Amino acid sequence: MDSKKLTLSNGAPYFEHQDSQTVGPRGPVLLQDFILQENLAHFVRERIPERIVHAKGSGAYGTFTVTHDISQYTKAKLFSKVGNSCRMFARFSTVGGEKGSADTARDPRGFALKFYTEDGNWDLVGNNTPVFFIKDAKKFPDFIHTQKRVPKTNLKSATMMWDFWSHNPESLHQVLILMSDRGTPYGYRHMHGFGSHTFSMINAQNERVWVKFHFITKQGIKNFTDAEAVKMAGENPDFAQEDLCNAIENGDFPKWTMYIQVMTEEQAKDFRWNPFDVTKVWFHDDFPMIEVGEMELNEVPVNYFAHVEQSAFSPSSLINGISFSPDKMLQGRLFSYPDAHRYRVGVNAHQLEVNRCPFAVNNYQRDGFMADSSQYQDRPNYFPNSFDDIKPDPSYKNYEYELDSAHVANYNRNENDDDHYTQPGLLYTKSMTAEDREHLISNIVGSMKGITGPKKDEIINRQLCHFFRTNIELGMKVASQLNINIDANMMNHSK
Repeated sequence: MDSKKLTLSNGAPYFEHQDSQTVGPRGPVLLQDFILQENLAHFVRERIPERIVHAKGSGAYGTFTVTHDISQYTKAKLFSKVGNSCRMFARFSTVGGEKGSADTARDPRGFALKFYTEDGNWDLVGNNTPVFFIKDAKKFPDFIHTQKRVPKTNLKSATMMWDFWSHNPESLHQVLILMSDRGTPYGYRHMHGFGSHTFSMINAQNERVWVKFHFITKQGIKNFTDAEAVKMAGENPDFAQEDLCNAIENGDFPKWTMYIQVMTEEQAKDFRWNPFDVTKVWFHDDFPMIEVGEMELNEVPVNYFAHVEQSAFSPSSLINGISFSPDKMLQGRLFSYPDAHRYRVGVNAHQLEVNRCPFAVNNYQRDGFMADSSQYQDRPNYFPNSFDDIKPDPSYKNYEYELDSAHVANYNRNENDDDHYTQPGLLYTKSMTAEDREHLISNIVGSMKGITGPKKDEIINRQLCHFFRTNIELGMKVASQLNINIDANMMNHSK
């Protein structure tokens, strides 16, 4: 086998890769050693800013195959018939930790999917939980700051975390999931994934329904206990990455079954809660799970940085037949996510291999950092023009609809929608086993014991009121294990 020549980035072969050019064997290094300069200059630039959230993650390529007909709900070509399939890419991640943090940290897990379809790339950017901590994107920076580090000490803080949650009872549903064993999943293969938000589907008759996306693991749910997660963080902080790579390399391809829930526009008007509130779920008894297809991950990327670190997902990457909803968190993400990628990876992030649509891309966007002109070359950069053959297709017109109100205001997100306790209460009493509840309480207590400072009692008591409103047993057990004496005032305040 013929060997390849070692070259510089311009393709010029060179020999001296290990020894710098100097004046004499012990003399100073010369500035003219451009090989040294190029290698060092590239080395100090070989990383890009890590994600503000979801910095630590793992990714893999795979295939999505349609197994059931949902064409009555959507005109998306991917779902036009059973048997259709497309290549896809998935990235799983923790949320609050940095790139070097442990995979087993107590945290929600990102569950981001990119489907390479003939109608463009569709990104479904969700979590391993069906709900989220807040219902309005305006609150997102404040919330994430509490999950990060204190500016003064650069340390994580249970105080600011529980202070925020105690001030925001809308977080309670997600807090109970996070503090259960579901907050420490056994790697990425053994957890469900959710689009979390309400999305819409539009069919060939231009009829719209609201939908939620679910990906149910075929490996079965498996979680660490808190003690096991802490132990694994010390033994192997990259446990989830290793588990995913090993499974795929060994041919044990992880799979998930995709389901949707469907709600008509009429049903949405009569729904007990705001159907676009990401802190709430739709009960399966009322809106049954409809099977759609299967996702299989079967290929470890050949280069982690190029494919996983540079991957860019956005809820705004939608395809014809799938659209957004008035979900306030989703609406904020439609701008924030692509804006983050333009900052972190660059304005041409979509031209990178992992993000590139493998089918036609025809537009008038040009230039910028790292532009690749191979797709457009010398074609016109304006529209309309007399020279190219690009024409907008009217069959892809946006869905038109009337709004319920023309009144503009900063509406209180919780006005007439402040039931923060029913669903968390049902989660505690109906969805959790006795062992689940025992672990939940232990994990809550272990975390809340970290609350310190002059506002400690105020924060704890405020959060206990939320627990009492959710379930008296939950509140009593947490209070007891925190050595808090419960008086009538607290009980009355929790009603």
